[in-house]
Amino acid sequence: MKHLKRLMLSFAIASAAMAASAPSFAETTIRVGSWLPPAHTMNADVLPTWGKWIEEATEGRVKLKIEYPGGDPKALLDQVQDGAYEAAWTFHGYYPGRFKLTKMVELPGIEGGAKGASIAHWRIHEKYLAKANEHEGVVLAGLFTHGPGQIHLAKPIEKLADMKGKKIRIGGGVQADIGKAMGVEGVAAPGSKVYEILAQGVADGAFMPMGEKKTLRLKEVAPFSIKFPNGMYLGSFMIILNQEFMDKLEAKDREAIMKVSGEKLSALAGEKWGSEAEAGEKDALAAGNTIKEATPEILAEFADMTKDFDKNFLDSVKDSGVDAEAALKEMREISKAEGSK
Repeated sequence: MKHLKRLMLSFAIASAAMAASAPSFAETTIRVGSWLPPAHTMNADVLPTWGKWIEEATEGRVKLKIEYPGGDPKALLDQVQDGAYEAAWTFHGYYPGRFKLTKMVELPGIEGGAKGASIAHWRIHEKYLAKANEHEGVVLAGLFTHGPGQIHLAKPIEKLADMKGKKIRIGGGVQADIGKAMGVEGVAAPGSKVYEILAQGVADGAFMPMGEKKTLRLKEVAPFSIKFPNGMYLGSFMIILNQEFMDKLEAKDREAIMKVSGEKLSALAGEKWGSEAEAGEKDALAAGNTIKEATPEILAEFADMTKDFDKNFLDSVKDSGVDAEAALKEMREISKAEGSK
């Protein structure tokens, strides 16, 4: 018995010594504040893929967890800055007055779709826009656009002049400028509330990508759409990280996370949102929706309404210290080239 006790004691001491000498492994979690339905591509595809990249790049030391629902998307920027979440994604247009230069990627006439525009968005930010420091207080992990913005209505119209006086859900940014040019009555609501306001008759329609026909079930409450070849606009989004959280990470993990973010993450988000637009259109047609290609007359109406948009944008950012004219020209070129690949 004494021999057994001595054996057990020796084993316990050896185990304790091994545990003390073993390298410590502390797993860190990035909690991402997210929104829109769980099946939306951002929650189903983009963020999980980013999380997989981060886990692989950090050899399992850092993982990502989607916190859904993440609350009001208009509050997420402040919540990440304050540390309520380590990361989040949201729409630049929800913060009017703060993000002026990011409206560049939303302007009408940008070719290349969501993927091309998202790659261009990141590259132009790195080359030109970063110096304006519009994302001060957070670490910018990605920039992307949704699919081309289209018109979705409860009842059909024949021409854009018929939009005057209609109550249309508008998210902000260039959408608001288009709504004003059309003479619509803007209805403010986050994307997660669009189905509700249309179902209740609070709004007659919405400016949104075609993908939301499926993800937000617009096919049920806005069965008529007008489709523009490159959309009327694109929507500018950011993916952000808490600065203090990033500063506390070991340098190798911080660098690993940024290596799988930036252009790589932006391209992923743009590609997924672009694919979702195609899936949404197919789903809406199968449900019996009417999707009308913009006629030459409608395109001419729209071109006339928006002919001063580039000039107005450039005038609005004259004091930014950025060569916005050169940036806009280069962004259009990159988007078209990348979108055609």
